[in-house]
Amino acid sequence: RICVITLAEAHPLLQSGKTIKNINYQISANCSRLQNKVSGKSKRGAQFLTELAPLCRISSSDGEEYTIYSCIRGRLIEVNENILSNPTLLQEKPSTEGYIAVVLPKFEESKSITQGLLTQKEYEEVLLKRRSSTS
Repeated sequence: RICVITLAEAHPLLQSGKTIKNINYQISANCSRLQNKVSGKSKRGAQFLTELAPLCRISSSDGEEYTIYSCIRGRLIEVNENILSNPTLLQEKPSTEGYIAVVLPKFEESKSITQGLLTQKEYEEVLLKRRSSTS
């Protein structure tokens, strides 16, 4: 019932051969996702996230900046500090070692959250429609 947040296959950073210049977990002057300190079985100290909570900002070499949002309500269990020193992991292994964060939704909400997710096939259909409408 944990959620691993990654970049989608269709994300512009993974599509157009961009180079990642910087990843920043500092969301605002008072909030850094790196300050998240979780302890114990009940995950005390974890930052609580809403669906629209920013997790990090990624800058590419062409000057574009992308804000990556949680997209899910829950507690922030872990951020991937490895991508700070090796940002190419995001592009080379986006669904494994290049993950962005791990979020634990509330137990009561986890079933309704997973029911709202797309299957791989549904996701590919959405991408196909998106591509055909832009061309």
